[in-house]
Amino acid sequence: MSPAPHPAGQAGPRTVVIGGGFAGLATAGLLAREGHQVTLLEQLDTLGGRSGRWSAQGYTFDTGPSWYLMPEVIERWFTLMGSSVHEHLDLRRLSPAYRTFFQDHLDAPPVDVESGREQAVALFESLDPGSGAVLQEYLDSAAEAYELAKEHFLYTDFHRENLARLAVPAVLRRAPRLAQLLGTSLQRFVASRFTDPRQRQLLGYPAVFLGTSPDRAPAMYHLMSHLDLTDGVQYPVGGFAALVDAMAELVRDSGVEIITGAQVTSINLQDGSPTSSRAARLAVRAAERFPALSSRRRPHPQVQGVTYLPRGEGDAAPVSLGADVVVGAADLKHLQTALLPDGQRAPESRWEKRDPGPSGVLVCLGVRGELPELVHHNLLFTADWEDNFGRIQRGEALAAETSIYVCKTSDTDPGTAPEGCENLFILVPMPAVPAWGRGGVRTAEVDEPGDEMVERVADAAVDQLARWAGIPDLAQRVQVRRTYGPGDFVAQFNAWSGSLLGPGHTLKQSAMFRPGVREPGVDGLFYAGSSVQPGIGVPMCLISAEVVRDAVRRDGVRSGGSAARTEGAAC
Repeated sequence: MSPAPHPAGQAGPRTVVIGGGFAGLATAGLLAREGHQVTLLEQLDTLGGRSGRWSAQGYTFDTGPSWYLMPEVIERWFTLMGSSVHEHLDLRRLSPAYRTFFQDHLDAPPVDVESGREQAVALFESLDPGSGAVLQEYLDSAAEAYELAKEHFLYTDFHRENLARLAVPAVLRRAPRLAQLLGTSLQRFVASRFTDPRQRQLLGYPAVFLGTSPDRAPAMYHLMSHLDLTDGVQYPVGGFAALVDAMAELVRDSGVEIITGAQVTSINLQDGSPTSSRAARLAVRAAERFPALSSRRRPHPQVQGVTYLPRGEGDAAPVSLGADVVVGAADLKHLQTALLPDGQRAPESRWEKRDPGPSGVLVCLGVRGELPELVHHNLLFTADWEDNFGRIQRGEALAAETSIYVCKTSDTDPGTAPEGCENLFILVPMPAVPAWGRGGVRTAEVDEPGDEMVERVADAAVDQLARWAGIPDLAQRVQVRRTYGPGDFVAQFNAWSGSLLGPGHTLKQSAMFRPGVREPGVDGLFYAGSSVQPGIGVPMCLISAEVVRDAVRRDGVRSGGSAARTEGAAC
């Protein structure tokens, strides 16, 4: 798409993006292509946000996303930036897509899942003869739901001007079906079609990637099975860090100024109509809850810029950066409750009934010797999911054996480990309880273990993997180990309650019920990322960037001329 025009001799709007993760990079790049003068501020020293990276003793780890799904969405962003994925990344299709270990079937070989409809049908037939035809119908439904979501529900903020996209025959004739999918849980939807517990887990586990559980995710999300069972799973050589680097290169080439080590301390506003009255607060809350009903005619405070602290030696002076547009591509709760002025901050009570999604313990292991027992992606499923997910939801300690995910990147990308060695990344979903602490580092040079609960969960996961996969000496072969816990996600990303992915995709936090990309009470303030529409995941974050771009276009933001940077005082 061509950049929006600006009057002759007038520079485009001055825009500040808070956060250098996928959503921040994607939004900064698209707005720069629109003619905006964009500055991106990232509080860490590296870009990528939750898509972190860590290296030690020849081992390299992604510490965030690891499943490369919805490739057409990622390709679309690169195309909008005037490039292509294949100009920047070396993608490898995984075979098998992933390996599964089932607690009740440890005496049998693990089940490998190959991508492709024929392969998936053959697998289900082998697990439960006669179920292949049922899977065919299930995958047809998943494909239809996915295409419908892409066409009508993902690339929109449900603003009143976009509602016409929903009032079309393709949506209206499927309205009863959509209502059923939204009103039924994924767990119930799957259980009504498949009786084999292994099949139910294969089809239900994608809910975890949406920050929730199969019994709380709407059945609409059965579309996830189209992505892994039909479309397939790929891997970018160099990991998701390579994707971050490629995006950062394109964003810089588009003219974006990127400043790392910049901790934003406030979003600054110009005076507008008071919003402290109860009626005004209720109006703002209603507009946030139902963006389609919001009105842009009420005068609001106007965003003026941000203040940030640059990281440096000694006491750094605060820097005030003027802006016509501010995009918060960070945790929404942090933005609304910590960075806005007192009169505009969202009350804590607004978040009490929302679901932050699970947290997790991450374990990076550098292992001596090869591990043929594992493939690139591995899933370990406990038999009692009700107990497993219930503990996470209730904030209770995990059972001795729990469902975990293990990634062996070195299976596809040997450069991520020394020759003859392997790197493992273990994710243990756990309650969002920041008090359970932070992780630590153990290498040949450093011995700084993390907090007790985090290390206990990590130890149990390593022991469980050793037993289930038949690697009895796994712990003794570990040369490098780093752990992360809920406290790390709070410290590094200001994550609400140490959430690992973002607010979970329950019915009340999906589609039009998820917070929108516009701050209803402030003109010129927008949000991108996993906290807002359309939701969790790298592709969703890239889509949110397009939704923000379109919202900024719709508002017709022009340069206000207040783009000066000053040190030592707030705006």
